[in-house]
Amino acid sequence: MKPNTNTDFLLMIRKTKIIATIGPATSSKQMLKKIIEKGVNVCRINFSHSSHDDAKKIISRIKEINQELHVHTAILADLQGPKIRVGDFEKPIRLKKGEEIVFSTKKTKNTIHINYTKFPKDVVVGDRILLDDGKISLEVLSTNKKNQVRLRVVFGGTLKSNKGVNLPNTKISLPCLTTKDKKDLRFVLEQKIEWIGLSFVRSAKDIKTLKQIIKKQKKHHRIIAKIEKSEAIKSIDSVIREADAIMVARGDLGVEIPSHKVPVLQKSIVEKCIKNAKPVVIATQMLESMTTSPTATRAEYNDVANSVIDGADALMLSGETSVGKYPVKSINTMRNIIRDVERSEHNISKNIEQLPIQNNKRILSNAICHNASTIAKQINAKAIITITYSGFNTIKTSSFRPTSFIYAFTNNHTILNTLSLVWGVRGFYYDRGTTTDQTISETKDFLKKNKYIKKGDYVINLASMPAQEKGMTNMLKLSKVI
Repeated sequence: MKPNTNTDFLLMIRKTKIIATIGPATSSKQMLKKIIEKGVNVCRINFSHSSHDDAKKIISRIKEINQELHVHTAILADLQGPKIRVGDFEKPIRLKKGEEIVFSTKKTKNTIHINYTKFPKDVVVGDRILLDDGKISLEVLSTNKKNQVRLRVVFGGTLKSNKGVNLPNTKISLPCLTTKDKKDLRFVLEQKIEWIGLSFVRSAKDIKTLKQIIKKQKKHHRIIAKIEKSEAIKSIDSVIREADAIMVARGDLGVEIPSHKVPVLQKSIVEKCIKNAKPVVIATQMLESMTTSPTATRAEYNDVANSVIDGADALMLSGETSVGKYPVKSINTMRNIIRDVERSEHNISKNIEQLPIQNNKRILSNAICHNASTIAKQINAKAIITITYSGFNTIKTSSFRPTSFIYAFTNNHTILNTLSLVWGVRGFYYDRGTTTDQTISETKDFLKKNKYIKKGDYVINLASMPAQEKGMTNMLKLSKVI
């Protein structure tokens, strides 16, 4: 068991986690170490932009830093997914309201090339087509069902090369995993990465497909389902049940559905995830202005704060840390907002009632985790200490959003990294305990020695008895630190 000796890092303990997207601004070992010291819990590698060689270097550097700092930074490999784009132009194209244009799956004169070959077959007359994050709107007038679609410009603008195309009314036949995704996935499954982001999820079936591939390769990567399609909203309950975690990806989601609906949907999804004990991430434009500015806008401060109040497990920075001018300042700003909210009366910590579970083999563990949260609030316990082999009891306890911090002890480094995404959890490597009593005594002593708890504090231990069987949680012990 080794604590982090960096005093600054200890002062930054908070319950809501920070995810940083790694890019040119942060990919060096020096910058990676700096942002991890400043509070980044998860590093995201975006395979829309990262090569395998670059990703391998980043992964290696993060692993080295984890050993040097005695921390457990997780890695999220974010697959690109079936992103539809227009082609390359010699110069930007000005689209005027009312004019008619032609999209073609082949590169021909007087047409706009689109990279999705089944586009003419999928669309129907009247479908709405959005370009460049919804800045330009088109309506389908006709399609030859082979290679060309005629459209009318509803809202015009200047279209540049390789801009994204959204089809909010169209049921596209693209598979969730593209050829590129499968190639990237083969690389990812060879790496020691904890989380895989599955983009443009439409139904639980997409998640099951990826799970089957992971299982076939005898790997244990966990899946974050990214909610950015209107179809995913329609089947959100089954998507949440099937996924290991959820990301509310507000960029494409705000194009697929009317943007004014996103705030309420965000709150609803977070609530559903907490009730289902599934970690949930809020992403996109959290501190967007800090990509080029050293300060955030007042609206961004409120956006981050409200996401913390809602109870999100983690908040994600994208361009702010991947290509932005002020990656460290962005992290400092987000960390400070989180800490201010969590210290206030508006923090999410409360006794959350979850969905009733019947005929579930974990019903005893679930009840113990729930009661640990309830007792912690009643007596103002300073710590809930979990001994975990799969991470289940720790994630479950976190989902009740207890008032105390959760300290997880395990002999599995992968689980420690995985838990870095989870609300309120701090993990430590531990492989000594041969009996439950020994484990309880040693973990308490460790936390006291490293000043996480002190004499007179109440703590709650969760474990399984007998310890050597490494079974499901079946014991709760309340004690006072002496």
